[in-house]
Amino acid sequence: MSSPSQAHDGFASYYGRPVLKEPAWKRPDVALYLFLGGLSGASSVLAAGADLTDRPHLARVGRIIAGAGVLGSLAALIHDLGRPARFLNMLRVFKPTSPLSMGSWTIASFGPLAGAAAVSEIAGTSRTAGRVAGIGAAALGPVMATYTSVLIADTAIPAWHDAHPELPFMFGGSAMTSAAGAALVTAPLAETGPVVGVALAGAGMEIAAAEVMTRRMGLTAEPYSQGRAGKLMLVAKGLTAAGAAGAALSRRSRIGSALAGAALIAGSAALRFAVFDAGVQSARDPRYTIIPQRERASRRASQATGQLADAPITAAE
Repeated sequence: MSSPSQAHDGFASYYGRPVLKEPAWKRPDVALYLFLGGLSGASSVLAAGADLTDRPHLARVGRIIAGAGVLGSLAALIHDLGRPARFLNMLRVFKPTSPLSMGSWTIASFGPLAGAAAVSEIAGTSRTAGRVAGIGAAALGPVMATYTSVLIADTAIPAWHDAHPELPFMFGGSAMTSAAGAALVTAPLAETGPVVGVALAGAGMEIAAAEVMTRRMGLTAEPYSQGRAGKLMLVAKGLTAAGAAGAALSRRSRIGSALAGAALIAGSAALRFAVFDAGVQSARDPRYTIIPQRERASRRASQATGQLADAPITAAE
């Protein structure tokens, strides 16, 4: 019988092979797909809110950003897949219980609506149709902004799977900060008052969710604080906090608002890259798979033993 080869920190895997297969997704394609999808979804909601509150310039830039974001997100996904036909093949099945199927249909539904709204704004024609398309995109915006968190958490990758309770909130907050940041960079100051509130709420949600996640996960949270992923997480938290503070303090400064917006966009992008890198790192190290499995098995055994000990003893008739 072959003996196992040594792996990370004394752990062993047979023939030196990893316990889990490393994600086949490429960097930066998938990280950009995660970031641009969130930016696009949240921007469509921000644009609809601006339209309803009579902020035409903010609505215009929001719809254009949403359209460009979904186009970039889809391009990154297709580049990772290798050819467009592979994405179209995903649409052959509609399965509500599959995050991959529902994610494919979300981007396929959201994309044309956001694209039509953006084209209407750029061309200056078909305003009513463009407005209706923008409202339709906004209805799908929250799903577009967060479905990728469900998609990656549905895998066996420890750093993603174990983060499933907090990951949607972290991605949702990140999407809000990126959309607010893009609006602060492109929209006039006279219309960006509510955007500051969106930036503060998104930053608070993102940072709080990340903190709760890393405290709750224990061992499998390590990749979020080590290596490239750890550095990116620190950068993301710093830029997001600085951008939110800058947005609140620079309400009357065009340059200050633009710099705050740029920090929020960069922080959101850094977060998505950090999450992607943490997942890859956790798949490479067998500790993050083996130790939690042993702990779960031990808890189940202890519970079963306790149930047997507490069971009443009845006399045989």
